[in-house]
Amino acid sequence: MSEPIGLFGGAFDPIHYGHLRTAFELWQALKLAQVRFLPTGNPPHREAPLTTPELRVQMVSAAIAGISAFVVDDRELRRRGMSYSVDTLTELRAENPGRSLCLLVGMDAFLGLPTWHRWQEIFDLAHVVVAHRPGWKAPMTGPLGEVMVDRGTGSVRDLHTAPAGKVYVHAVTQLEISSTDLRQLILSGRDLRYLVPDSVRELILSTGCYSHHSNTR
Repeated sequence: MSEPIGLFGGAFDPIHYGHLRTAFELWQALKLAQVRFLPTGNPPHREAPLTTPELRVQMVSAAIAGISAFVVDDRELRRRGMSYSVDTLTELRAENPGRSLCLLVGMDAFLGLPTWHRWQEIFDLAHVVVAHRPGWKAPMTGPLGEVMVDRGTGSVRDLHTAPAGKVYVHAVTQLEISSTDLRQLILSGRDLRYLVPDSVRELILSTGCYSHHSNTR
């Protein structure tokens, strides 16, 4: 079996160094063949992104240029209706039968996993890798506590020898940057230099894509 494929979803509205550093550290630590950045289309748990799908793909593409193992996958933007992770994973599993798939999520997303559509089916389709702050402890009770007992592993090797089904928790460098805060900075007339790649900053400046929005959801 080839090395695992990492799947990193998000609104990326805009993508920033917090996203990129997490993806980079997990790519290295898990020895992933590839990390696919999957901009969300119509997210069920949050309001729709402010920028167009085309511009978000442009920003992600610009941000990851230069690392051949990082690619953008726009399938959720091309799909009609709500963007459910289980549907995306079902498609990717059909395209990669027998290959390890690793869904890369942050701590907050993992804690909300039981609210996801058909969330228990996700473990039939992929491993779940949780990027967290140092010192954070995994849940020990409730549905996620059961998942950690049944599926938790401390071995990267397990992610390589099975196509799906494990939960692996890994501490990453946490950069306290949020897309919401970045949009607020833009509305305040502040510069995003050193918070996003220069290529992303230039796209934001040249298009004015956030400056005309009065709300910062």
